Amino acid sequence: MRICIFGAGAIGGYLAVRLAQAGADVSVVARGPHLQAIQAQGLTLMEEGAEPLVVQLRATADPAELGPQDYVVVTLKAHSVPAVVGAMQPLIGPRTTIVSGVNGVPWWYFHKIGGPWEGTRLQSVDPGDVQWNGFGPDRVLGCVVYPAAEVSSPGVIRLVEGNRFSLGEPDGSKSDRAVALSQALQAAGLKAPVRPKLRDEIWVKLWGNLSFNPISALTHATLDVLCTDPGTRAVARNMMLEAQTLAEKLGVVFPIDVERRIDGGAAVGAHRTSMLQDLEAGRPMEIDALVRAVQELGRVTGTPTPTLDAVLALVTLRARVAGLY
Repeated sequence: MRICIFGAGAIGGYLAVRLAQAGADVSVVARGPHLQAIQAQGLTLMEEGAEPLVVQLRATADPAELGPQDYVVVTLKAHSVPAVVGAMQPLIGPRTTIVSGVNGVPWWYFHKIGGPWEGTRLQSVDPGDVQWNGFGPDRVLGCVVYPAAEVSSPGVIRLVEGNRFSLGEPDGSKSDRAVALSQALQAAGLKAPVRPKLRDEIWVKLWGNLSFNPISALTHATLDVLCTDPGTRAVARNMMLEAQTLAEKLGVVFPIDVERRIDGGAAVGAHRTSMLQDLEAGRPMEIDALVRAVQELGRVTGTPTPTLDAVLALVTLRARVAGLY
């Protein structure tokens, strides 16, 4: 089984180290000083309470050097993927599976969903249908990523917490390819359940991201503050309820209620969301996949999203003023 991690940043790097340690035939596509460090001294994983783990693996900026793979795990941020679809083609053979480990609403969301919206394309996350046409939705295996990690220095990944990567076919089947990858990830010490309703799991994670992320970018508040301040908690609640209404029209079942989900965010403590971290670091912000795509789903389903629309307008302008959108 040949596995390529495309985007060996925090999450991709963590995956690569675990797979390589378990003896998997794994390679990574990276760039810049991070790539140079991996090529020179290997990829290092730092985990609290454990000795640093260093693995040697194939690392390149040119996918053509690696050839066709059984699995290509995409761990880039959503807005970065369309631009590299062409570059990824040498990795894709007749039986290659694209594992979409990307935050937010996935571009393949309406593939094999059934019903009146089957095959709907989402321009907010796949402008011009670049991924739909360049990968092909039949290649996709969905993945919800739970670990938190960071690149602490070039070639070095620090795991904050988590080891679960939920997998799921768009049609909900327990396919051979999903089971095979699940087994490979489990052999690497990771949790990798194959879910019959991965979209439900996508929404539980997205529920917090679509609200907490933009609010934090606008206020610079950490999760414990924005989830307990009465004003911002009310804004988050309204955004989440709007999203829940449209998601339920799409057949999603939420296993918890809004208040418990917000309380869960507060319990994380003084954490800066990824969107706030990107703003402070001068990196492009994940607005489209986390917020604008939800607005688009509201339009698709005929569901008003007034609170989300207002927050989206504000955070989009905030990003544009900072040159990050």
